[in-house]
Amino acid sequence: MTSSEVADLQRDPEVIAVADPMPLKLIEPFGAPEPTPTAVGNTWGIEAVSAHTSPFTGDGVVVAVLDTGINPNHVAFQGVQLERRNFTQGSDDDDHGHGTHCAGTIFGRDVNGLRIGVARGVTNAVIGKVLGPGGGSSASLATAINWAYEKGANVISMSLGIDFPGYVASMISQGLPAEAATSIALEQYRANVNLFSSLTFLLARSGSFSQAAIIVAASGNESQRPSYEIAVAPPAAGDGMVSVGALQRSAAGNLSIASFSNTQCNLCGPGVSVTSSWIDSNDALRTISGTSMATPHVAGCAALWAQQQKQNLGFLTSENLAARTLSSATFVQGASFEDIGNGMVQAPQQ
Repeated sequence: MTSSEVADLQRDPEVIAVADPMPLKLIEPFGAPEPTPTAVGNTWGIEAVSAHTSPFTGDGVVVAVLDTGINPNHVAFQGVQLERRNFTQGSDDDDHGHGTHCAGTIFGRDVNGLRIGVARGVTNAVIGKVLGPGGGSSASLATAINWAYEKGANVISMSLGIDFPGYVASMISQGLPAEAATSIALEQYRANVNLFSSLTFLLARSGSFSQAAIIVAASGNESQRPSYEIAVAPPAAGDGMVSVGALQRSAAGNLSIASFSNTQCNLCGPGVSVTSSWIDSNDALRTISGTSMATPHVAGCAALWAQQQKQNLGFLTSENLAARTLSSATFVQGASFEDIGNGMVQAPQQ
């Protein structure tokens, strides 16, 4: 497959139209917001992934965040060129805070002496607002992924999921029997998983001769351990996605899987009591939990690995970037592979 053939496929509406759109929802933070620390230094997540000792900053790497948008005036994003596009019917800026929080963890500058960003040397970020009033759709997300790639993204971060129960409920409300609605939803669920698998395949193939790109996606917060566990949800369930679970830290500093984190992820990031930028003011911080908070730690580390690969090898491919990010993880003692995948992601040290 040539570069022109891949480009044609990426622009082909049929690549996106193979599945009917399904509703997307925010992977809502788990639990209530916590008190925000006032101490200077590093968040615990920065140290858990060893970003504070890495010689790399993400310089020269383009990161995309497909979420609820961003507060472009926040001090955490000073000096970052933001390429923005709104795929919703809402306002252009972040009305929720989720996207601003995720972006801050990936590339945010220090806020009032606290380091929140893993790759704070990133100077170009692509921000797609794909969740607004009423959520979003898998079709608009697929379009946003292609747009982010065309804008040069090497790492695409997504903390969202397909709303399967909502899709079933909407069809039932339109008069379909529950059995028929569930059957149709399952068919489209499978088609949408295949859609996102195809998109990651195209990014991987095109990365062999143009810019490399990987997609990092949250596994979901639907598990309620020890009562039950839920498997990773789409789009993170698609082949080729780097799916992310959430780890928590005990008072003694030991790591374990978060009670809400879905199983069968590829690796994990810090996902409990994570402090990052918020929308209340232009220097606001908020501390929340979720696989949404773990995902940007992995995306930030991927940006550091992208810089390391470019600097040390002189080139970057999608396969190598995914492999280096996945293999960096350290396994957590006492955890199962089913729960944490390769373990806690780590930043490059040389």
